[in-house]
Amino acid sequence: MAAARGVAVSYLDWQGRPVEVSAQTLAAVLDALGDAVPRTPAARDKPLHPEAVFPRRRGWGFTVQLYAVRSRRSWGHGDFGDLAELATWSASAHGADFILVNPLHAAEPTLPVSPSPYLPMSRRYLSPLYLRIEDIPEYERLDPALRVHVDALGAPLRAVSGTDELIERDAVWDSKAAALELINEVPQTAERRASFEAYRAAEGQPLTDWATWCAFAELHGPDWRRWPSSLRDPRSADVAALRRTLSAKVRYYCWLQWLAAQQADAAQAAAKRAGMRIGIVADLAVGSHPGGADAWAFRGLLVPGVSVGAPPDEFNQRGQDWSLPPWHPERLVAADGAPLAELTGAALQHAGGLRIDHVMGLSRLWWIPEGMSPDQGTYVRYDHELTGDVVAAGAAKAGAVAIGEDLGTVEPWLREFLAGRHILGTSMLWFERAPDGKPLRPAQWRRGCLATVGTHDMPPAASFLNGEYLRRRNELGLLTRSWEVEWDAGIQEMGNLLRAMTYAGVLPFGPALPPAPEFITALYAFLARTPAVLIGVSLAEAIGQRQPQNVPGTTDQYPNWRIPLADGEGEPVLLEDLPARADLLSVIAAVSR
Repeated sequence: MAAARGVAVSYLDWQGRPVEVSAQTLAAVLDALGDAVPRTPAARDKPLHPEAVFPRRRGWGFTVQLYAVRSRRSWGHGDFGDLAELATWSASAHGADFILVNPLHAAEPTLPVSPSPYLPMSRRYLSPLYLRIEDIPEYERLDPALRVHVDALGAPLRAVSGTDELIERDAVWDSKAAALELINEVPQTAERRASFEAYRAAEGQPLTDWATWCAFAELHGPDWRRWPSSLRDPRSADVAALRRTLSAKVRYYCWLQWLAAQQADAAQAAAKRAGMRIGIVADLAVGSHPGGADAWAFRGLLVPGVSVGAPPDEFNQRGQDWSLPPWHPERLVAADGAPLAELTGAALQHAGGLRIDHVMGLSRLWWIPEGMSPDQGTYVRYDHELTGDVVAAGAAKAGAVAIGEDLGTVEPWLREFLAGRHILGTSMLWFERAPDGKPLRPAQWRRGCLATVGTHDMPPAASFLNGEYLRRRNELGLLTRSWEVEWDAGIQEMGNLLRAMTYAGVLPFGPALPPAPEFITALYAFLARTPAVLIGVSLAEAIGQRQPQNVPGTTDQYPNWRIPLADGEGEPVLLEDLPARADLLSVIAAVSR
């Protein structure tokens, strides 16, 4: 029965060892799956998949957490204007072909605002936190006194942008929301009004659902599971009646999305004008908050009582629980993959590329039953032919590049399957190893990938050099082996890496550890010697930042997703500072050769 529904009864862990799944886990997952849903013939009668776009030549670009990349104009939080400026500078001055950003998905419309970009309320819509207030046309038409007031709302946050204080989304949204409500009162020109109404008509029901959820969230909180029972079905008569009562609020939240879409489009247009072949690469998170707008709108397609995560691996030895409800595999097939197609299309409306976080989810997801720990989950399989076709078709239709984040416990056949659809993989230096565990030589890397040193879930390179990443994990109680064993293993791994870099000709021979800037430049020079078609340069890593953006396995123990861009000494680095940084220019030169 388990095999018939695609539930794994055993699997290989990250070290290739077989792991058995407990009967308790299987029973809980099968109960969550419920009765089988008949497959529709349409799902299997589709023509062969169209191929996604494959880059014809090598390109490089920055990978950034946009909220952390601030300028002197930012309101304490990176915005679409900062994104356009970073893209313009990196392309026109240094030939960058893309900027890969964190998910810009929509968060709660109320306080507190969740800090994680990977736990959004909706994956279809954008967060107004990224709006640049001064770039809204109606801002220019404010009454002078009101414009002074709006500028005053942003002044304290602009001052914070130049400090090392943590990013406070609540303060940012409190001020931006106040400014937006004032700007919303400015009458639109006939041309702007027509554009807005055309946007609403084109977006249709999904936009109405999102805006309705936001309006209801102001009344009942941002978790539909705690709303009055009559409001939990988005198609109920009570929902329609309350929507009419709150029509002004619903229109307001539609307006915010229109503004965000326009500014995201402007950033992509600026990137292309500056010469980028790809432009902005959007990031599609694995899922969304179980109480959020997508879960409300898609509630019949999501599985309650379980969450998605990852089994234990080398860097997360206790496993991970991401608190995200999974698609029901059979109901997704019955819907012919339409919900995934909608998300893919929405993400590519304002971008030239799409990164699919945890792309293994197209074929299987690690389900964790409610009340169990991450290491007590099991894999549940999906119709990968359908999901792979949906992503490839979406990218092909948009003329965009698709990149799958295929790191961790990945079945080898999946990489071949995705490559056959021209969906690039992700090769990370810390994970690319030969059978003997030593770093893979550059020539042995695959071509069809985005090559990176690390990811947002990994410590920056500078913290590997001095062992700071191990000390942090030890202090946070994340090690499953003793400190001595971990330290010895870390020294051995660093020695293997330095030897591989020396043999590759990117570091000189010598017993001493290189200085951090030289080490980081050499890491990216190593990537440049691989055949990878894309190289992603972490902006934070390139300027020597040591603090990670995220430490998997922590919640309140570490300020995840709140770290501003800073150098190796913890000093803030603003967008205007980048052209003069020798360490950054050295890394750019290494990947541009």
